[in-house]
Amino acid sequence: MKETLVIDGIDVIVESEENGESAEASSRETIVMIHGWPDTYRLWDRQVEHFKTRYRCVRFTLPGFDIAKPRRAFSLDEIVETIRHIVERTCGDGKAIMMLHDWGCVFGYQFCMRHPERVAKIVGIDVGDAASRQYLNSLSVKSKAMIVGYQVWLAIAWRIGGGIGGKIGDRMTKYMARLLRVPSDADFIGSHMDYPYFIQWTGAHGSFRNMMKLAPACPMLFVYGTRKPFMFHSPQWAEALAAQPGSKVCAIRAGHWVMVDNAQAFNQTVSEWLAAG
Repeated sequence: MKETLVIDGIDVIVESEENGESAEASSRETIVMIHGWPDTYRLWDRQVEHFKTRYRCVRFTLPGFDIAKPRRAFSLDEIVETIRHIVERTCGDGKAIMMLHDWGCVFGYQFCMRHPERVAKIVGIDVGDAASRQYLNSLSVKSKAMIVGYQVWLAIAWRIGGGIGGKIGDRMTKYMARLLRVPSDADFIGSHMDYPYFIQWTGAHGSFRNMMKLAPACPMLFVYGTRKPFMFHSPQWAEALAAQPGSKVCAIRAGHWVMVDNAQAFNQTVSEWLAAG
């Protein structure tokens, strides 16, 4: 079964192999999948194919990331509220399993911290405590320079990407996507997706300064790729998470896009963890 709901102006795709139940009435456990930069709901194709035999899979393109819709930036509060509406609409009174990657982790973690009563489990992918001082202190000077380089580039691409600068901003964004070996289709990539970096570096649109510290109240699986120049989590945070009852940290031979680079290992790891708990 595949159904599309429109929630806060966003197309939300709900898929499972069950028959005869609407997307809003199913009793199955629900996995809500949230992507990051520069991706869309299509990032999760192989996960949906794998998990829909047992779970209801809910996915959508983040606000502002859909190339077919008007270009605008969304604040952290706006995105968290949209996630809340999607979870409430697709899970009813139940809780969601949150599957999060990249900026999807940033926004999804904040939803989990603000609304823990709506979250059963968290699967975090490749981004952990990246907003913490502890993480910043764990980075080498070279890693810090690399992070500043690509993020400021994308913030600038967003700033010049409107109006007559649209093509230049898009070219800048696609160039960085190629440089970072992004697996997503370039046809859907553009500077409209870069606004989180602009907010991060300028403090515009409410900024990200009031984010809550990531301290999950539910079990969490953190999966990260080992084949990249630097990590997006601190070793101390990973060790502390692994020590929590029901939680687990797993390294997979893959790059930042773990669920694409090594989909089989990722899907198996997540399936086993969900089944065990």
